[in-house]
Amino acid sequence: MYILNTNFLRPLSLTGLVFCITLLLQLPCLAQSPWERIAQRPSTLGLEQGIDELTIPPFKLKLVKASQTVAGLIPVADTAFDYTPDERLEMRAKDGLYHLGDINFRIKTNQSEAWKSYSTATKRSPVGPLATAGNTLAAADLGPTLPPDAPISVTRFWESVDGQLVLRFELTNKTGGEIEIGSLGIPMIFNNILQDKHLDEAHADNVFFDPYIGQDAGYLQINRLHGNGPVLLVLPHENAPFEAYNPLNDDPTPRSIVFEGFHEWMIHSKAHAEAEWKGVEQWNESTSTHLKAGESKSFALKFVMAPSIREIEGTLATQKRPVAVGIPGYVVPQDVPAKLFLRHTHKVTSITAYPADALIIEKGKQAKSGWANYTVRGKNWGRARLTVTYADGLKQTISYKVIKSEAEVVADLGHFLTTTQWYENDNDLFGRSPSVINYDYEAKKHLTQESRAWYAGLSDEAGAGSWLAAIMKQVLQPNKTEVEKLKRFVNETLWGGIQYNEGELQYGVKKSLFFYEPDSMPAGTYSDTINYRGWSAWPKKEADNPGRSYNYPHVTAAHWTMYRLARNYVGLVTETPWQTSLERAYHTAMAMVKHAPYYAQFGQMEGSIFLLVLNDLKAEGLTDMASQLEAAMRKRAEHWRTLAYPFGSEMPWDSTGQEEVYLWSRYFGIDDKALVTLNAILAYMPTLPHWGYNGSARRYWDFVYGGKLSRIERQLHHYGSALNSIPVLTHYRDNPDDFYLLRVGHAGAMGALANITEDGFGPAAFHSYPATLAIDGYAGDYGSGFYGYTVNAGTYITQHPEFGWVAFSGILTQKGAWITTKVTTASQAKIFIAPIGLWITADAGRIEEVAYNEKTGEVRITFAGADAHTSSAYLQLAATSEHAKYSLAGYEIDQRGRYEVPLTAAKQLITASAAL
Repeated sequence: MYILNTNFLRPLSLTGLVFCITLLLQLPCLAQSPWERIAQRPSTLGLEQGIDELTIPPFKLKLVKASQTVAGLIPVADTAFDYTPDERLEMRAKDGLYHLGDINFRIKTNQSEAWKSYSTATKRSPVGPLATAGNTLAAADLGPTLPPDAPISVTRFWESVDGQLVLRFELTNKTGGEIEIGSLGIPMIFNNILQDKHLDEAHADNVFFDPYIGQDAGYLQINRLHGNGPVLLVLPHENAPFEAYNPLNDDPTPRSIVFEGFHEWMIHSKAHAEAEWKGVEQWNESTSTHLKAGESKSFALKFVMAPSIREIEGTLATQKRPVAVGIPGYVVPQDVPAKLFLRHTHKVTSITAYPADALIIEKGKQAKSGWANYTVRGKNWGRARLTVTYADGLKQTISYKVIKSEAEVVADLGHFLTTTQWYENDNDLFGRSPSVINYDYEAKKHLTQESRAWYAGLSDEAGAGSWLAAIMKQVLQPNKTEVEKLKRFVNETLWGGIQYNEGELQYGVKKSLFFYEPDSMPAGTYSDTINYRGWSAWPKKEADNPGRSYNYPHVTAAHWTMYRLARNYVGLVTETPWQTSLERAYHTAMAMVKHAPYYAQFGQMEGSIFLLVLNDLKAEGLTDMASQLEAAMRKRAEHWRTLAYPFGSEMPWDSTGQEEVYLWSRYFGIDDKALVTLNAILAYMPTLPHWGYNGSARRYWDFVYGGKLSRIERQLHHYGSALNSIPVLTHYRDNPDDFYLLRVGHAGAMGALANITEDGFGPAAFHSYPATLAIDGYAGDYGSGFYGYTVNAGTYITQHPEFGWVAFSGILTQKGAWITTKVTTASQAKIFIAPIGLWITADAGRIEEVAYNEKTGEVRITFAGADAHTSSAYLQLAATSEHAKYSLAGYEIDQRGRYEVPLTAAKQLITASAAL
């Protein structure tokens, strides 16, 4: 989307320059930036009194003497790096700006009172230093930072416990009666401020952090942006369950596309649940604690280092924390039982589900290395939670999302898009009929007008997302009724409407069909309840501009899908020859670099479609087109080769370009850039025992550019999840021993299905703020993520050294040497058998089951019977370089290198064997 780019030092295109000037004119408040306003505040943290430096391997800890808050948390192994926003310490040394070492709490002295809030950050004053002894590194009475009438005293300790850094607060009831602590939060202040940094600086200086909101087993992981090296973990140490994760929106540090904001680790959250979160189902039950007169209680967190991202769980085990591994993850289709493996120093004493009938838990035979083994079956659709209690009293919560089967979810989505979201209006003045248009799920209506033109304009991510999802659904599950409508959309609205079909701009893609130009349109065209003031209400000239490269992959994907439907199926697409659709896909890709050269220098979301088109051009023998497309893409990749971090975008930092950058780097043998890109993805795409964060690629601004509830906020399973799963799973297939990649990649792909409603609506993303915890109201840019699921979803079969044989998106059984897996993806078209590196794909035909003999290597593939549009299956067998190649005896290979398997009315079993 479009932003005022003052933070990323690169030249602006003419379009970008015009935009920036327009925005400046419309927002005069930018004459003084929020940072300038902060700078004008008086400094109150006491930096002038100096800094204390302490070394507690592996950290060098810097504390402001006057406040004993953290001025630096530096790894001894890399003293040029600081986990905290050290370069902004002086700027942020003001009242109301949080630092690591602060604490927030809400209390009641009797039940008739309202909750009263206290924070050590509100009014700074030098704390009262206390004498230290033993393991105590620094200690202070925080009374001077709290109101004089505060009924609780707070003492803070920085400690070295068994050689590890611990932050401990001791709260004491000063009154003669009982006090209830309704909320208790510890701000987590680490350096995720990307302001004024280019990518190289950001990857050197900054971190991203992700929460596992799992009570006593919860933790916060803090990763370097480049994904390499150690990972900082914040763990519960004493009375500090991770109950909730609350955004600190009262901190005036300006949130924007270059700063997601800070959060606090909430140990108790009842007071919040009764106020600003009222009526919202939280991840965990909201609790409080009581202090009797004169009673004290300590709350402590521990800071430790894991050697790498892949070794986080091993470090948790070393720290004697409970560890959970869900296979395939925590989005559970109702037709596929999941596995849950638990390991802790103490045995599991109970597991309960909430709601009680949401999940069915069955205990299985213990796995290797002491892992407890459970089967988890999703019973009722919706969010669910498991609470695991261990013999030492620790409680662990694991958040699940139960969905319909993958096939049912996708079918529901396709139906919703082509019925409820189908827009047909012969009187539409903007040429948007017929189409699948953006939708307001809360208002239950088509989104035909919006102050942000692209929302209602069928282009850009938020405008194109719905029709893109509807079209990509046909790749998975072709449906004659749906295809008939979508052919009309492509031929009547896309070709010659969204996309120029003639003249100098032929194959160029417009930014929006909808525009705001009241003087040139009939009276009453625009709603008088919408505020159209602002840069985002594009006039027609701007809407017609073909200069935004990010619009081209959507259109390319539409033509490519029409090519596949015409090429591989009988009677679905006959009006437009397959050659025409493939050529249009090619010309659209080439038009991107011609008509949108500035933004084309960056990786595009869904940019992998260009590689799919290239592969099909080669397979069809269209060598001239293939050569030209390959040359154009090589030029882009060679540019990326020159960059340390080659995945820039129109944003200062982004998580969309990585998909295409990785694939072209891999294709052209630029392996170092492919690996740099993969590691960056793993830095912002975690695996955690929580369906919302597991495999959720970081994005926190697209509710502003693609959502209804517009705010800067971590989005759960925005389209970046499934898009980033493409490079992760591609790399896994090249490296099938890297089980971590499979977990992350599959979780990202399933993220595209996780938020779809029971009736089939696909929303922009899920709101992570505890005041909301619900899907967004607009369909928005959902379709880009569904593209990721479409081209990437597969059934993965592997043998883990501790968990044994497991399947991702499949139901696996073992009998002797035979490993048999029922395929449960929406398309039933892709299977990867990891021990032999075999990637089985069907361009047409459904694979119901695959069986692998681990002794002989034989593979048996069972196809579903023919249907009205599928007379043959087209099968490809690809193996990684170090594995034997497989072939089908007795079947012909067509000109595209595929085995053609004629289908009958009944199921059909074929056998693939490794070449000798």
